[in-house]
Amino acid sequence: MSDDDDTPVVKKARIFYGSLEEKERERVAREGTGFSGKDAVKAGIAAGNINISSGEAMEMEDRVSERQAEVLAEFERRKRARQITVSTDDAEVKACLRALGEPITLFGEGPAERRERLRNTLSVVGPDALKKSKKDEDKARRSQEEYHQTWYHEGPASLKEARLWLARYSLPRAAGRLQDARALKEVPESTRTVRKQELHKTLRNLNNVCSQIGDDRPISYCQFSPNSKLLATASWSGLCKLWAVPDCSLVRTLRGHNTNVGAISFHPKSTLSLEESDVNMASCAADGSVKLWSLDSDEPVADIEGHTMRVARVAWHPSGRFLGTTCYDNSWRLWDLDAQEEILHQEGHSKGVHDIHFHPDGSLAGTGGLDAFGRIWDLRTGRCVMFLEGHLKEIYSIDFSPNGVDPSWVVSAEDAGTSEFLLREQTPKPFFLHFHWL
Repeated sequence: MSDDDDTPVVKKARIFYGSLEEKERERVAREGTGFSGKDAVKAGIAAGNINISSGEAMEMEDRVSERQAEVLAEFERRKRARQITVSTDDAEVKACLRALGEPITLFGEGPAERRERLRNTLSVVGPDALKKSKKDEDKARRSQEEYHQTWYHEGPASLKEARLWLARYSLPRAAGRLQDARALKEVPESTRTVRKQELHKTLRNLNNVCSQIGDDRPISYCQFSPNSKLLATASWSGLCKLWAVPDCSLVRTLRGHNTNVGAISFHPKSTLSLEESDVNMASCAADGSVKLWSLDSDEPVADIEGHTMRVARVAWHPSGRFLGTTCYDNSWRLWDLDAQEEILHQEGHSKGVHDIHFHPDGSLAGTGGLDAFGRIWDLRTGRCVMFLEGHLKEIYSIDFSPNGVDPSWVVSAEDAGTSEFLLREQTPKPFFLHFHWL
């Protein structure tokens, strides 16, 4: 037998024409299975080929309907997107994206892609969302403009009377101050130089007369009485004390505050013409309390109520009729003690106001606060006549010079840790000195 006879016979594939349904039925019938669809599933579960937990079923129709709904929703979204008109101005497109809270640009995105992204976003949130955001922006802009708008309200009649009284009080004193300044100008320069040299010589010879422990807690403030025979101190312990000068012996302990006392100040006529039983001092504390004191009692004569935050300083007007207080609610107040009422609640600082001092003429008030700015206020008009800038940190003290030559010098302290100061001049010759602590 030849090698050609060993060649395997290739089986020819059978080709069926038409449906195989009849052939498949015949094959199933021959094998004797005869299972229906449900019987086949049951047989598969029994054999372990189909794992379905008991009581669970998988609804194919729901899954198909959800998918169809998603596809239909996507087609509807694309249809809405094609109908939305988007501006071709790229800047306007970015503004619209920003208004919708979307990033104005993506990495590698061009103007065309940005327009398409805006169109897709609007097709989801709706075109009305952009109109609504624009309305909100316009409303916010209008409210902000109204907030920054200057407005006035009518003050009480007592404020008008007080300002007229302050004008009548300050104008003659200002005229006298200017007259003294003109008289000093006529003094020869050599004579003024000799006087300054004598003053400097006296200052160089100053010695420590007495030293005293004032309290268990830090001393926050001290001030001499107008006759220089008493010294008042305020402490964080809540106590205020009066000391005799120059031996520093304790005269009286003033008890009334329950927290840190910020300052205590003598009435301008205290120990000079006021009776000891009259109001001679005023003090303030961190809890917003302000108390008035006499010299013959260790308890307060009266309380001034109205502050809701820390009161840092109190200062008497040169006339003794008014009392100024600074508060950490970004304002300072002026109290008329004759009328026993608050006549001015002045705002203007952006942060808490720490210190206040009155000009010797009685026409101006200087305030300094935590916003690192000082302000000079005209008490007769209520306007801020000078804005002091240049500090880097909080201003903790401001004061006018008491001498009759340049009564407009002002000293103020700031939180900067240096001994440097700023000297400013205002017409006619008001100077301001600012200190910084760190």
